Amino acid sequence: MTQHVSRARRRLALVGGVAVASALALTACSPSTGTGGNESDNQYGFTAAEQDPSSAITVWVDSSREPIAQAFEKANPDVKINIETYDGGSGGSGSFQQKVALFDQSGEGWPDVVFSTQQNDTSWASKENNGQQAFAAPLNKGFFDQSFLDGFTKGALGPMTVDDTVYGLRNDLAPVLFWYNKPLLDQFGYSVPTTWEDYEALSDKIAAEHPGYILGSVGDSFQAPYVYYWGAEAPIFQVDGNTFTSNFSDPNSKKATDLIDHMLANGTLVTDSVFGADFVSKYKDKLVGIPGPAWYAGALFDNEKSLNYTAGTIGAGAPLTWSDGDKVTGNVGGGVWYASSHSKNLEAVKTFLTYVTSSDDSVKLASGLPAYQSAADAWLKEQAAQGFFTGDLQSSISTAASSVWQGWGYPSFSIEAAFSKVALPVISAGKPLSDATQAWQTEMDNQAQVQGYDVEK
Repeated sequence: MTQHVSRARRRLALVGGVAVASALALTACSPSTGTGGNESDNQYGFTAAEQDPSSAITVWVDSSREPIAQAFEKANPDVKINIETYDGGSGGSGSFQQKVALFDQSGEGWPDVVFSTQQNDTSWASKENNGQQAFAAPLNKGFFDQSFLDGFTKGALGPMTVDDTVYGLRNDLAPVLFWYNKPLLDQFGYSVPTTWEDYEALSDKIAAEHPGYILGSVGDSFQAPYVYYWGAEAPIFQVDGNTFTSNFSDPNSKKATDLIDHMLANGTLVTDSVFGADFVSKYKDKLVGIPGPAWYAGALFDNEKSLNYTAGTIGAGAPLTWSDGDKVTGNVGGGVWYASSHSKNLEAVKTFLTYVTSSDDSVKLASGLPAYQSAADAWLKEQAAQGFFTGDLQSSISTAASSVWQGWGYPSFSIEAAFSKVALPVISAGKPLSDATQAWQTEMDNQAQVQGYDVEK
């Protein structure tokens, strides 16, 4: 996926042409391409380098984004581009930040565009470092027209916005919804749950009446934090300015912990990785439902190397929420494109970013739900037309995409590392997650302090 886990390229990528309004029709105010020296801060919100419209742009992408970069190169032969692949910061490797820090020290060598799988890279890329201006160029201070930025799905640019300044463009969205196995639900006479309370009650029915069948997994580093706690409005990973807080005592946090522990105890929640061969062999015929991101569609269900269900088996339901809570959900991924404030060819950078986020090819080559609304609509329409999923796939995913809970934080480190280090070994050993929450919080507090945050106890 674009953030947090490595996964094979999804089969949901479009195979046919889908008409999308040309991204270039939404072209923003063009940065000057003159060569007469630095530009005014007031024009873009940063001091631009001396521009050279004939210079090549260097673009860093992960392997999954390499095809769209190559498509751009083919479609724009007048733009010189050097495409370089790297890990995309996958799994919180920090490679993007580490490399930029070295360029900041030397005062040269920055790439013009970078794709990152980590939304929290904005926290450092938007700040001055080693005496150099922030790597990420502001994008809503004259660089792009507001009409183009308004074309992104509601809330999509929130993680990349600091003090009302947008520093990155979201590539794709990964909202959490409830996926269900329709034949099994029909066979057992169960209804699709719509609340976390319904989900827990269903787990008790399944445990009692059909032991061995399951309703999900927390065996990967992303599921408990992003699917359950984020979707449950649990404030365990928050940032306010330079203050980090993690509150496992909050009522929603307690309810999320209790839900996970309850289902681990009754056997309907497992600790097997959904990407492991064992998960397929053990649970393909026993998975009644599972809350998870939109990209489960192609990563798990419609994937011959994974669960590989037949058409009509899996349905997409609305996100689970608390019966007395807001209609919100969690999020597991969504990569980001950053423009370098040091680029000497900002016009080419702008053309590239517009293309990769909103062009026809951005739809055809999408490995997940595009963040740009017109591209997302076209992508979802095509997926629905294929008829693989039962239920209203388009409506469920669209609703989830615009309902991600905004109370989650984006500090400069990943919650997954702490979960994998402290909590996952505990639940994998058959113990309740509640035994590890204090240590999990302590580990995150320690990471926050190392990163320079003020930690609120």
